[in-house]
Amino acid sequence: MKNRAITALLIPLMLATFGAFGQNGRILIDADGSEYTISRHIYGHFSEHLGRCIYGGFYVGENNTAIPHTDGVRTDVVEALKALKIPNLRWPGGCFADTYHWKNGIGPKAERPSIVNTWWGGVTEDNSFGTHDFLNLCERLGAEPYLAANVGSGTVEDLIDWVQYVNHPGKSPMSELRRKNGRAAPWKVKYWGVGNEMWGCGGHMTPEYYANIYKQYATFMTDWTNSDGLYRVASGANVADYHWTEVMMRDIPRNLIEGVALHSYSFVEWNDKGSATDFSEAQYFSTMQTAQEMEELVTRHSAIMDQYDPERRIGLIVDEWGGWYNVEPGTNPGFLFQQNTMRDAMIAGLTLNIFNNHCSRVRMANLAQTVNVLQAVILTEGEKMLLTPTYHVMKMYSVHQDAQLLPLSIDNLQYQLGGASLPALSASASKDKDGLIHISLVNIDANAGHTVDIAVQGAGGKRLRGTILHSEKLQDHNTFEQPDKVKPAEFRAFKKTGDQITVTLPPFSVVVLELQ
Repeated sequence: MKNRAITALLIPLMLATFGAFGQNGRILIDADGSEYTISRHIYGHFSEHLGRCIYGGFYVGENNTAIPHTDGVRTDVVEALKALKIPNLRWPGGCFADTYHWKNGIGPKAERPSIVNTWWGGVTEDNSFGTHDFLNLCERLGAEPYLAANVGSGTVEDLIDWVQYVNHPGKSPMSELRRKNGRAAPWKVKYWGVGNEMWGCGGHMTPEYYANIYKQYATFMTDWTNSDGLYRVASGANVADYHWTEVMMRDIPRNLIEGVALHSYSFVEWNDKGSATDFSEAQYFSTMQTAQEMEELVTRHSAIMDQYDPERRIGLIVDEWGGWYNVEPGTNPGFLFQQNTMRDAMIAGLTLNIFNNHCSRVRMANLAQTVNVLQAVILTEGEKMLLTPTYHVMKMYSVHQDAQLLPLSIDNLQYQLGGASLPALSASASKDKDGLIHISLVNIDANAGHTVDIAVQGAGGKRLRGTILHSEKLQDHNTFEQPDKVKPAEFRAFKKTGDQITVTLPPFSVVVLELQ
């Protein structure tokens, strides 16, 4: 295992190798690696009963004859997510979770009561997509389910019954009910969110009050099927509410908690998020500012957690992140349907690099949301489906899943606009089980391409290849008429000499290099 102090001593020596280069950006990578693994769960997703994410997105109904499906779940969506190597999926919310009563979503579908989705659009839902549908979907995806429990309007009994229903392998009231409803074997659900946004839509609680409520719920959550127990995630901070994280870590005993959540979105301005596709460079710059703030958020929340958990046993779970803009014209404001441009590709590449580099504490993250909502990776319209620029970035980055983090240092360049500036470059690197090194690079500069000199200390690799996501305009996006307008391509704008690689990144581009 690589000691951080040793890595730090290598940096000055590596810097000396760049003496002959000009004003290029510089990235120094220690190929000997670190003791940290980039968890595949950082590449998780989120599916809420919101707009057309579930109904019309994932689920089209068992009687649909126009769209291929299995038990009502779209085949094309499942296949696209399997290709993405989706590691986990969070459900049923979001704000919806704290009004959702899971027992209404089991049993014969014709007998299930309807509900009104008071959070998102006021639409009436028939509960035809419930626990069995979701967990069976996760099995088809090969993804771990991450269930968000109703703490806001539910009870402790509701939650412990749900855990028993999905996990108890023997004879119990809830496991017998599960069998009656057609499922003999338990699903072995490991990941559980104990409430959602308890500072807001989950009940507008103070952190001190919620910490007590959390302890009550977590105490009665019992596991039967996972050898290392349930993974219980406390509802975490809203962006920079560091006091919330302090209270969670201070007041909840270590034997009752495995993770603390964090929510943060990227946008132009909170009160006027602007169009998803018709935006100016100034609006793009503002969005990049909020996206880059994730670095400070993860760093400062992690520092608080380190004070109480120096062994880093408890994970920071960023289970809601992504771009948030005004809805597409003519669509229901409560459905949060927005298009997905190269700006979103920048958010994805930048944010995932941050999570990778902080994998010592960040154990899971969930992009909001999977289909047809916010920064979706998939959009659907009737029988049609398309993959967004964000989908392509996450697929390019999937090479980092469960790979060894390689420490790096960046001598950055600046993206300047109107007297303000932002770091133009972002990067992360890893080594997989086969010894392949992957380097993910982002240039957020809207106008200038940048040349980057990369030193990979101790790599020794000879074969180098790359993939790039880029387009002519920042506003470019895929439509049902042009579903492949933005898609990855082979990248060749690099030169390798020994342990040094020189790369030329076009404006607003994402590149992943593979060194063998």
